[in-house]
Amino acid sequence: MKIMRKIIEIDEKLCDGCGNCVLACAEGAIQIIDGKAKVIADKYCDGLGACIGDCPQDALKIIEREADDFDEEAVEVFLKQQKADKKQAEPDGCGCPSTTISTFPTANAGACDCANKPSIQSSGGASSLGHWPVQIKLVPAGAPFLKDSNLVIAADCVPVAYPTFHADFLKGNTVMIGCPKFDNADENVEKLSQVFKVSGIKSITAVIMEVPCCSAMPMIIKKALEKAGVDIPYKEVVVSYRGEILP
Repeated sequence: MKIMRKIIEIDEKLCDGCGNCVLACAEGAIQIIDGKAKVIADKYCDGLGACIGDCPQDALKIIEREADDFDEEAVEVFLKQQKADKKQAEPDGCGCPSTTISTFPTANAGACDCANKPSIQSSGGASSLGHWPVQIKLVPAGAPFLKDSNLVIAADCVPVAYPTFHADFLKGNTVMIGCPKFDNADENVEKLSQVFKVSGIKSITAVIMEVPCCSAMPMIIKKALEKAGVDIPYKEVVVSYRGEILP
């Protein structure tokens, strides 16, 4: 039944698709669709505006209009279905090679002579990557390479923009990468919270681009830390379009 009530309105011209509001909406009423935040159904939005303060572009506001009444039971069913869909979509480790956990020596490992003789080496030097996979959604929370590590969580554009990413950030560290704009933010919060709970992470370095959508990555990490209930040293690095570290 439609009634006159308060509800969230999103200005698509201002919205940059950063996804901050998605994280802030406990009812799951907002999703990123075609690069823009949208209220997917009026009945899921309680109109309280918890998402407004998290929008860096001031694209959200509370208005009063005729809308379907907020349906708490429908929200509960919707959130349960989302969890079920997520569980069904999780890789079982038997398909794509990207789900296979691997660790391997790097050029700076120093464990043996062969570690200093990579089979393929670019003009920029040898790879400092010591494990696989690297995508947030593919790395198991209990992966052995995460245990007691210094973790770099990078937006996936960073290694393209920053020319010495391996030498400056990856050497001696583990890494997880993802896109704060196009990945499912709630899933990343859940995955990272599990990582922080079980892996004994020593430190976290977030490396993001200067673009507005990347501002969601630190929020994802902080929400994951809060959910995990752990205190891990955290720092943030911002990289410009031209591959420079910004002050």
